[in-house]
Amino acid sequence: MSSLNGRTALVTGGSRGIGAAIALRLAADGADVAITFVRNEDAAREVVAKIESMGRRGFAIRADAADAGDAAGAVERAADDLGRLDILVNNAGIGVLGPIGDLTLGDVDRVLAVNVRSAYLASQAAAGLLRDGGRIVSVGTALARYAGGPGGTLYALSKSALTGMTKALAHELGGRGITVNLIHPGPIDTELNPADGPFAEPQKNNTALGRFGSADEVASLVGYLAGDDAAYLTGAELAVDGGHSA
Repeated sequence: MSSLNGRTALVTGGSRGIGAAIALRLAADGADVAITFVRNEDAAREVVAKIESMGRRGFAIRADAADAGDAAGAVERAADDLGRLDILVNNAGIGVLGPIGDLTLGDVDRVLAVNVRSAYLASQAAAGLLRDGGRIVSVGTALARYAGGPGGTLYALSKSALTGMTKALAHELGGRGITVNLIHPGPIDTELNPADGPFAEPQKNNTALGRFGSADEVASLVGYLAGDDAAYLTGAELAVDGGHSA
């Protein structure tokens, strides 16, 4: 029997990259999975089709993480579609990089809305819907643990906020057996940061393993945190970065 058999999950930003890999891993482990997407409906439908090919239920919910109503509403919709909610993965995020003097107020507002406010509002909504023993996993960045270079100030700021939320929420929900954890991916081969891209070599050279990770390797950590074996692990920050921060 799969470790997540009979459970349900929502993965925000689950139509591509790390989010899609997480959704498929949870489905492979036995969960029914809902994902959110903003624009690429075809990609979202493809992920849902793969989930359903595993014999699980899959749902795609159009929701803009920058919209406060959508951030909370997607959790409520997922719980309704799935019939219950056991796992929330706060994966939706954006990266706006550049010298601090070049970033506009609009850049600041959107990054904080997507990377911080949406994770808070989704977690707030989930706190009232998750069953006892549920799971909340948020996706941060290794850049919140070390400085990757100039230009990442706003992005690192936004992802660092998830640390405080994770630790405080772990205490708030721990009495119900709900665990709350944060993972920090390092260089991961996605279309937004390809392993053969123009900025790849310095990232590879700064890892102990000398390579990019895969989205599936990140998803495997989420799968562990979502399962019974991680029931005593909460309020933690876990780096999956190839030893970049070693």
